[in-house]
Amino acid sequence: MTSLSVEMLAADAAEPITSAGNAQLGIAVLAGIAVIVLLITKLKMHAFLALTIGSLALGSFAGAAPADTIASFTAGLGSTVASVGVLIALGAILGKLLADSGGADQIVDTILAKASRGAMPWAMVLIASIIGLPLFFEVGIVLMIPVVLLVAKRGNFSLMRIGIPALAGLSVMHGLIPPHPGPLVAIDALDANLGVTLALGVLVAIPTVIIAGPVFARYAARWVDIEPPEKMIPQRPSEDLDRRPSFAATLVTILLPVVLMLLKALVEIVVDDPENSVQRVTDVVGSPLIALLAAALLGMFTLGRAAGFTKGKLAGTVEKSLAPIAGILLIVGAGGGFKQTLIDAGVGQMILDFSENWSIPALLLGWLIAVAIRLATGSATVATISAAGLVAPLAADMSTSHAALLVLAVGAGSLFFSHVNDAGFWLVKEYFGMDVGQTVKTWSVMETIISVVAMAFIMLLSLLL
Repeated sequence: MTSLSVEMLAADAAEPITSAGNAQLGIAVLAGIAVIVLLITKLKMHAFLALTIGSLALGSFAGAAPADTIASFTAGLGSTVASVGVLIALGAILGKLLADSGGADQIVDTILAKASRGAMPWAMVLIASIIGLPLFFEVGIVLMIPVVLLVAKRGNFSLMRIGIPALAGLSVMHGLIPPHPGPLVAIDALDANLGVTLALGVLVAIPTVIIAGPVFARYAARWVDIEPPEKMIPQRPSEDLDRRPSFAATLVTILLPVVLMLLKALVEIVVDDPENSVQRVTDVVGSPLIALLAAALLGMFTLGRAAGFTKGKLAGTVEKSLAPIAGILLIVGAGGGFKQTLIDAGVGQMILDFSENWSIPALLLGWLIAVAIRLATGSATVATISAAGLVAPLAADMSTSHAALLVLAVGAGSLFFSHVNDAGFWLVKEYFGMDVGQTVKTWSVMETIISVVAMAFIMLLSLLL
């Protein structure tokens, strides 16, 4: 918590807001989620408003006093924005610097120049995974699709052979790897260790992206054989720059926060002494706030100034990076409010009772809930936030590694079968010039493969750890 008011609100909302039975609570949860789904899908309402109204509806259906529901929602919104809002903002700044300076293009050009024809799908998945680390999914698509189309056109490749690996790289980063909003909020909701989650997320992501990317692309190219649409091949975003940052400097800047957070997790495991001076230093520099702040500040020099940005242009780039994330912050905050309303209504205990009676493993339960909400709303972020709130009590007695795996299970479930209610579905369809059936056979199947394969590796890790 970063403010006294948030702490007071959280304290007020700590007690259950209703003593409704499990049956009424179950109906209230389904009704609240149904309200959100209908508002988003039928009325095309913004997810922030839908989550806010859905939270109030949930409290009402559960028999809670309106004032208690509002207190729970406000506390959840405040604590969520306090914990992840700054991280999302710093990630947006780094991503904007990467795009505007030509650093992303530099990575693309360098890797493609060294990749043979047979290695091109693997090069594309590597590029997308690197670029996808600091960028939001939609920004990553807008940045990567022109590259995909250009490579497919100039190299006479099947569009799916090149495009699927790139999309897989971006999607896996979005669903499993912080500092993307979904994983960050799930880490906060489940009180998981960020460094351990990041490390295990990378372990799961590598085989997942290989199977869903280059391997599946072979089949996708047979099912859907299309040419890159000429009208969608735009100018490269940094062609008007006099110079670009170097490949090495760009890579170091992107990977700096990842390395610092992993270093913190490693020192905690090896040293395991909070009073140790080395661990005290890594606890600070490896915290998400400091790690991302360091990368953003470094990026101003290694990316911005290296591309010839003046102080004024640097300030303008930072300012422009923050405006587009207002909607994301509000959605994430409202999702946190919905999560807190669920918890304070006593839904957590209901989930505990349900999981005990039916002997459903916590990891599988988290995945299934996220899958259901993803299919209904089309939003991976909404699915992650809602599912994390529902299964949060299950993480209370978990080990550090299993709490991290629960975060990843929820993230994997949130990627399941993107279809017509997902903005990403239409973005891919239009950029690639496909019809709905072709998009389902490629993009939707790829997302499902990512979700299922990631969950399989998560369950395997749960047996080993």
